[in-house]
Amino acid sequence: MSKKQIIGREVAIDIIDEVEKVPAKVDTGADASAIWASDIFVDKDGRLHFRLFEASSPYYTGKEHVVEKYRVASTKSSFGDTVIKYRVKLKIRIEGLTVNASFGLSDRSTHNYPILIGRRTISGRFLVDVSLDDNLIERKAPKTTKLNQAMQENPYDFYKNNYLNRGKK
Repeated sequence: MSKKQIIGREVAIDIIDEVEKVPAKVDTGADASAIWASDIFVDKDGRLHFRLFEASSPYYTGKEHVVEKYRVASTKSSFGDTVIKYRVKLKIRIEGLTVNASFGLSDRSTHNYPILIGRRTISGRFLVDVSLDDNLIERKAPKTTKLNQAMQENPYDFYKNNYLNRGKK
């Protein structure tokens, strides 16, 4: 049995023959991996076309991928919506280990990480220590909402008004 490498909740991914050091979130709660893709379409010959990332991304190379081997998967979003995704194999490198991993292609432009690494990719290869933090992306200071401001001003009144008397009018 080979020794598994320990990784944190974020890692830098190299996409072989395309781009290096792309920040990725390691999510042991996600079954599958996902990658930001754009210009996704299937041509009349049944080949899947896509580009990794999009022009606004610093990781975008413009390289068009054309594959004949791909799958379609139906997944549930974190909001419970059913989403159809194309799945492709990409050769990546995580912490020096080259892996041929399956990725769902999706628009991840609104996510903090352009790549999500799920259980299928890390299983049998890595152990995850969530206390490790590589700080691969610049973190924004959390926004203080009006609710948090009200709670900070008077925690007891906030509790009384929002929890204790909830539904009593």
